[in-house]
Amino acid sequence: MRPAATAVAASAAALRAAFLAPPAAAFRLLPPRRVFFLPLHRLSSSSSPVAPPCAASFDSQPLPLPAFMDAQFESFRAQLDGSSALRDRIRAVVSEVESASRAASAALLLIHQPVPLSDVLGKAKAQVEVIKGLYSQLAEILKECPDQYYRYHGDWKSETQSVVSMLAFTHWLENGGLLTHAEAQEKLGLGSGEFGLDVEDYLTGLCFMSNDFPRYVVNRVTAGDYDCPRKVLSFLTDLHASFRMLNLRNDFLRKKFDGMKYDLRRVEEVFYDVKIRGLVPGESKQEVAQS
Repeated sequence: MRPAATAVAASAAALRAAFLAPPAAAFRLLPPRRVFFLPLHRLSSSSSPVAPPCAASFDSQPLPLPAFMDAQFESFRAQLDGSSALRDRIRAVVSEVESASRAASAALLLIHQPVPLSDVLGKAKAQVEVIKGLYSQLAEILKECPDQYYRYHGDWKSETQSVVSMLAFTHWLENGGLLTHAEAQEKLGLGSGEFGLDVEDYLTGLCFMSNDFPRYVVNRVTAGDYDCPRKVLSFLTDLHASFRMLNLRNDFLRKKFDGMKYDLRRVEEVFYDVKIRGLVPGESKQEVAQS
């Protein structure tokens, strides 16, 4: 056989074996390739070695930002500084609101003592006037940033809820009814403009107010006011039923509303104890036994 024919036959046999063999075996049949690396100084026309092109960039100064990027972040810096300064002013006023609210709540604690109700309400109302003036200061500050009410609302949210609770309880002690949202806004001077009383803050404040009734009822019964549990029970029952009309989400307000039923249950227990002992005014023991 001729050498050329022998070489062609050998190549055909090798290719056939490569296709029929497993992948690993096929790669083993391929001849290895050699890769040669040339040093950098051989690539240059000069005899001196060439330094890597990125080495100098690490040692040099950073490149300046483009003009448009520099201007944009300078604008961001000015906005953040202005917002921080405005927030500091808001928090300073809110701190005074919190102090006045604590003073009013402390004055309301005197209702559990043998103190005339008019004196207790007078001290609480004096602090309400202070709080009203502070909320007017907040409204003036927010005029500097229109349409940004809910951006800073979290800075006075909890304090407002405590204030609404105090106002609602004071209103009930004075009138025996519910403080409406419009009346709460009027007492705080928030009835006009963008700065108003948030509905969720108002509802949360009413939930906080219910926490004051169980202790109040017990102390009033101890003082001989046996009709107080009936009044409080009627009010809390209506308030709880009204809340059930709302489709509350599983959030902070829903948790506080769920706590209202425990306050209602404690008042019911006091009313039941007074009733089975025949201490409810206008009911005889025979009527209580038949009920």
